[in-house]
Amino acid sequence: MPVRRPKARRPEPKADGAGAGPALRRLSDYAWRLLVVGVAAYLVLTVLGQFHLITLAGFLALVITSVVRPVVDLAARAVPRPLAVLIGLAVAILVPAGLLALIGENVADDVSRLAREFQGGLDRLEKFLEGAPFHLEPTTFDDLQRKVSDFAAEHRSTLISTAVNGAHRAVELATGGALALFMSVFFLHSGERMWQWSASQLPPAAADHLDRGGRAAWRTFAGYTRGIFIVAASNAVMVGIALFLLDVPLALPLTVLEFLASFVPLVGSPIAMLVASFVALAARGPVTAIVGLLLIVVIGQIEGHLLHPLVMSRAVSLHPVVVAVSVLAGSIAAGVIGAVVAVPVVSVAWSVYAELRRPVAGPAPGP
Repeated sequence: MPVRRPKARRPEPKADGAGAGPALRRLSDYAWRLLVVGVAAYLVLTVLGQFHLITLAGFLALVITSVVRPVVDLAARAVPRPLAVLIGLAVAILVPAGLLALIGENVADDVSRLAREFQGGLDRLEKFLEGAPFHLEPTTFDDLQRKVSDFAAEHRSTLISTAVNGAHRAVELATGGALALFMSVFFLHSGERMWQWSASQLPPAAADHLDRGGRAAWRTFAGYTRGIFIVAASNAVMVGIALFLLDVPLALPLTVLEFLASFVPLVGSPIAMLVASFVALAARGPVTAIVGLLLIVVIGQIEGHLLHPLVMSRAVSLHPVVVAVSVLAGSIAAGVIGAVVAVPVVSVAWSVYAELRRPVAGPAPGP
C-alpha cells in the first residue's frame, strides 16, 4: 500500500518589514521618530517666532529669576517673601542703572580729551602706515575720508530709515523688558507653586515625567546663567584692569562691552577685545594695540582652560564642537539673540533628555 507524503505547506507571506534585517528595522524606527521630533520642533519654533517679543520676555524673566533668586531666598530668611522679592529686584535694577550712569558721566567728562587723543592717534597711525613696510600714499586716508562722506551723503535716506527702525526696536525692547520684569516678580514670589499646579493638571505618569524634566531643565538653565555671569564678570574685570593700566580711553565702556559680549560663547569676548585694540591703536599707537591683541590670547586661554571648566562643568556638559555649532546655528537663525540663547537651549534639551532616560529608582524593599 503506497505511503502518502504530506503536502508541503506553502510559505506564508511575510509581514511588511519582516524580511529586513534588525539593523535596518532599528534605523527606520529611529528615522520616523526623528522626523516627528523635527517637525514638532519646527512648529514650536515657528509659533515662538510669531510671538518673539513674548518669547524674549519670558526668556529674560527666567534669566532674572535665576540670577536674583539666591538674593531673594537669602533675604526671605529675615523678611517676608514679598519684601524679599522687592529687595532682590531693586538690586537687579539699581546696579545696572548706576553702572550706566557712571559710564555716561565718564564719557561726558572726557569727550574733548577723547576727541584730541583720537585725532592724534589717527595722525600717528597715518604716519606709521606711510613708512616701512607699508609705504601707503599720503592721499590714501584723504581719499578714504572723502569716500565715507560721499557714501553717507548718497545713502542718507537709508541711514535715516535704519535709525528709525533702531528706535522702533528700542521701544520693543523696552516693552519686552517691562513684561519680563512683571513675569519675574511672580516667578520669584511663587514660582514653585505655579510649577506644582501646572504639573498637577496632567495624569500622574505624565506629571511625573514633566516634573522630572522641568526640574532638570531649571537646574541646568540656572547653573548656566549664574555660571556665564561669573565668567563674564571675571573677563570684564581682567580686561578693565588691563585697559586702565594701558591708559586706553573709554576703558569703562569697553569693560562693559566685554562683559556683555562674554554672553556669546567662543566669539563674543575676542570681538570685544578686538574693538578695544582698535581704540588703543587709534588713541595710543601700535604698541598698545599689540599688547591688547596679546591680551585676547591670554584672557581667552584663562577663560577656556580655567574659568569654564571650574564654573560651567556642572551646569553644561557639552563638547566644544557642539557649543560652536550651536552658536553658529543660533546666529544664522536669529542673529545675535540666537547666538546668546543657543547654548542654554541645547544644554537644557540635553539635560531633559538625559534625565528622562535615567531609570527611576523603585521603592525601597521592606524589612
